[in-house]
Amino acid sequence: MKNILVAEDEQAIREFVIINLKRAGYNPLEASNGEQALEVYEREVGNIDVAILDIMMPGKYDGLAVCKQLREKSGSIGIILLTAKTQEMDKVSGLMMGADDYVTKPFSPSELVARVDAVYRRVALEQMRDENNFKEEIRSGDFSLNLRSRTLMKKGTAIELTQVEFQIMECFFSNPGTALDRTEILQHVWGEQYYGEEKIVDVNIRRLRMKIEDEPSNPTHIITVWGLGYKWEA
Repeated sequence: MKNILVAEDEQAIREFVIINLKRAGYNPLEASNGEQALEVYEREVGNIDVAILDIMMPGKYDGLAVCKQLREKSGSIGIILLTAKTQEMDKVSGLMMGADDYVTKPFSPSELVARVDAVYRRVALEQMRDENNFKEEIRSGDFSLNLRSRTLMKKGTAIELTQVEFQIMECFFSNPGTALDRTEILQHVWGEQYYGEEKIVDVNIRRLRMKIEDEPSNPTHIITVWGLGYKWEA
């Protein structure tokens, strides 16, 4: 089953999301707050592919706190945040904490399902690689990218990546020294039908630089190509 955790405190929105996920062939597991979301995850650990989290949930754990907890527990689970248009900084914070994507309210059923489909495809691909003991590596200078474990090695030191970060690095390693515009990166990672904004690329690049650059504010590997996007230099 394609299990999707849906954590949303507004019942009408939660029911709307659940109905449309069921129509699309998913098995939704619902929670009305952050505490319940974490309880469901612990009960179903290993069986949840994607989590949809409303940022503004009441109680000890809002959506950002749940996002952080889930990402610490699993590098493979897909995480989508539900946000309001006014929550610009929360969107960035969520992406920095490891969320894969966000959907801004109000949203259409087709947009929601398209986002979930894109994240689920990435999760399913990684699961398939794990099950088949996929061991291929891509090397670039002092770096090597293990396509099975989604691990980046820098001079023998392992750097854990989220699924999105891994796929961006895979895109870079496959096109060394090539200037890639944001649209190309979006299509490689999020799919050609992605509805969202290009700035999601910039946030993930910032996360990657913090992980791999000796001086993130003065990067020597992930280079900004002004007016276009980014390129990888080993």
